[in-house]
Amino acid sequence: MKKKITEYQAQIRTVDAKIDEIKKKAETENREYSAEEQTLLRGYIEEINTLKGKIDLETQLEAAKSNVPTGERLEVVQDAADKPFASLGEYLQAIACAAMPVGDRIGGKPTGVKDPRLLSRMSAEFRAAASGMNEAVPADGGFVVDKDYSTQLIQKAHETGKLINMCQKIPIGEGKNGLRAPYIKETSRATGSRLGGVRVYRKNEAAAGTAARPEFGKFELDLEDMIGLCYATNDLIQDATALGAIVEQGFAQEFGFKLDDEIVRGTGVGQGLGFLNATALTTITKETGQTADTVVIQNINKMWARLWNGSRGRSTWLINQECLPQLEQLSLPVGTGGIPVYLPPGGISGAPYGTMKGRPVMEIEQASALGDAGDISLVDLGEYVLIDKGGVQAAQSLHVLFTTNEMAFRWVYRVNGQPAWASVLTPYKATAGNTVSPFVTLGARA
Repeated sequence: MKKKITEYQAQIRTVDAKIDEIKKKAETENREYSAEEQTLLRGYIEEINTLKGKIDLETQLEAAKSNVPTGERLEVVQDAADKPFASLGEYLQAIACAAMPVGDRIGGKPTGVKDPRLLSRMSAEFRAAASGMNEAVPADGGFVVDKDYSTQLIQKAHETGKLINMCQKIPIGEGKNGLRAPYIKETSRATGSRLGGVRVYRKNEAAAGTAARPEFGKFELDLEDMIGLCYATNDLIQDATALGAIVEQGFAQEFGFKLDDEIVRGTGVGQGLGFLNATALTTITKETGQTADTVVIQNINKMWARLWNGSRGRSTWLINQECLPQLEQLSLPVGTGGIPVYLPPGGISGAPYGTMKGRPVMEIEQASALGDAGDISLVDLGEYVLIDKGGVQAAQSLHVLFTTNEMAFRWVYRVNGQPAWASVLTPYKATAGNTVSPFVTLGARA
């Protein structure tokens, strides 16, 4: 009977491969399924359901015999309703059951048993291509994480991270490892330099005219792995709800925090390049005689003046919350008095506007401490490119911490980012050194 079940499973995988081929073709061509494809897909679904029914029957017959030898590793358990996993915790619990030897139970489910839903959610392409160590088989490394739960984890990270969704996100397709794109190499708006060298002449200047062409550069950004690692005791695995909550809340928040931190101050080596370390950053120096760890109105005005015009309507102030007392004391001198900059007309009894120069003020942990370079920044993250590929992939191992009765889970997210600007921009008419950029920060006031 087991032979029949294995044959039926092989047939299901074959049909899965056909379904994947149709889906991939439609996704690549960015279109809906054709009438012919819809007919084929319905037929494949019916064929899979028929095969699942046969597996269910064989499984029930096998169970009815009640003659499974003690210690034999069961290969298949069929969920009668073929329901999806109810939660990420239940999914991780199923992985743990599949990886452990026969003879124990986790959350009421027998160990040493592979839930067919784990196998059915692996792509046929991956199963066919794998020939050595891989994430598809427990003995060879682990299961590929289910697509639905991958999306769930990343979505929560984006809700936790404050800066991620403000960036220009570009998904990377299958078979690609990064982004390569040409850009116009423009560092100055002076005549003869605009758009990297484009220039036009009036008719009476024709004699002095020379051929011109734009200069191009190449924007390159490779994907890098961001890794999360979790050890869970078998006692914790028994409770799928608790396990799912820990994973979803803890790791989702950490993925979001780490991405935000790299957007701000990443080194660009094996991780994202933060705008504070980018060559396109414009830094405003402190005022002559300015007291350490203070913010004065001249700092804010100069930062706004050095922000690229194209970023005015999209920019955001990113500050460390230690800067709030300084901002709330800012005033614009008028005669012998002054007008508060960050407080409403009602004064301190009212809530602050939460804006400066009409742009929102966002408090983030990743901003530098008060008085250090980067404690206040004015940025347009629409000019920051963030690339990623797929969802979170996961693997598990029972053997890493065998002696402490723990299961190891690992999550990998392929993502990277850097500013779209390679340098600051010199305006057409400006004082020497007064460059502009979508990324402006206040320098140290020590």
